[in-house]
Amino acid sequence: MTDRTITKTEILNKVYTADDHEKLMDAYKDWAADYDSDLEELGYVAHITSARALDQALGGNHDAVILDAGSGTGLVGEELARLGYRTMDALDYSQDMLDQAETKNVYRKLIQADMKERLPLDDNAYDAVVCTGTFTYGHISAEGFDELIRVTRPGGTIVFTVREGAYEEYGYRKKMLDLEVKGEWELVSFYDTPYQIEEGNTCKMCTYRVR
Repeated sequence: MTDRTITKTEILNKVYTADDHEKLMDAYKDWAADYDSDLEELGYVAHITSARALDQALGGNHDAVILDAGSGTGLVGEELARLGYRTMDALDYSQDMLDQAETKNVYRKLIQADMKERLPLDDNAYDAVVCTGTFTYGHISAEGFDELIRVTRPGGTIVFTVREGAYEEYGYRKKMLDLEVKGEWELVSFYDTPYQIEEGNTCKMCTYRVR
């Protein structure tokens, strides 16, 4: 277990103020074992709403091959499994988080990779991608959308959250619109939804179809 002299607030501050990937990974290493229980205390619900959004976009096609990008400990994958999805891969930069995800026994394989770089995945490899809690402060820039599009087949679905506040400040909104104008993807749905209820945080829930 994490040393509980390190408070949740301190860990969250480390996560959201990390100015390089090594510091971010150190923060997640400190947090991995207690991540799920701490998020439950914070009223984290984005994993549930993300899974439901993807399920709706897929029309309940449980044969879809799904990438959980920035999977963390596998909370989204666990929700998708409850909804009946069977073929999912987890991708995360933190091996400590992937080790926790593996214990949930819902993923076909686990992939340790940096979403700031080209992913070790083939073009058009997935029917759908879900990415929750990754487009936010101190994490992945808007350029990460390009790789999600590349690994999703034409006509496939991408569902992701963007934390309120970071949406415009980090250039996510501009990049999303640019990709629409370029015909890379088309908007299916876009709405505000709770992120952490206890903290009063919200996020944008975004669903796109790859062109």
